[in-house]
Amino acid sequence: MSPTSPKRIEWSTPKGKVIVSAFCTPEHIKALEFVQKYTKYARYRSIVSKKETLVQAASRPDANVSLAFTPEGKIVGFGILEYPPSEERWHRVGERIMMEISVIEVGRPWRSLSISKKILECLMAHPLKEERILYLVGYSWTWDLEKISPMAYRNLLIDLFSEQGFETFQTNDPNIMMRPENLFMARIGAHISEEIQKRFK
Repeated sequence: MSPTSPKRIEWSTPKGKVIVSAFCTPEHIKALEFVQKYTKYARYRSIVSKKETLVQAASRPDANVSLAFTPEGKIVGFGILEYPPSEERWHRVGERIMMEISVIEVGRPWRSLSISKKILECLMAHPLKEERILYLVGYSWTWDLEKISPMAYRNLLIDLFSEQGFETFQTNDPNIMMRPENLFMARIGAHISEEIQKRFK
């Protein structure tokens, strides 16, 4: 899905101009430069380390790949909103009911510039958001924790997503229950029926 006028944000930062664009097409992504080295550090590796992963996500039905990039075409951040795989427990709520924000990532040199906030705004510009339950699963072993504690990182995520109407939910998912800082948040669309809401909860 690609709206006729996808959301696009441009602004100046202390590190230069940044553009954040929603619903990036595979062709657009291929034309940009993915700086792979910024996703690899001694104690941390991004779950997205290849541009092909973004291209594949952008090819899926209704997916929204939102990118932050410089005017020179260098990707400095990205986010993906997509349907979960069929084997995921959240898929059992119903066909194309749940959509996951599977990743929001900003390269270390570009953090603390509100880029993640604007990426999330672009992800949330999805025309189907009121017809879906949007969710995120936060596993601390996927976070970059070199300069922050797990619980502090968790609180940052809660603050970021709460601004877009997400709430924390308790879950018996064994992976989430493995560590106290792990997190499950969701936003229930305005047009989701009571029956589906009960099934989800």
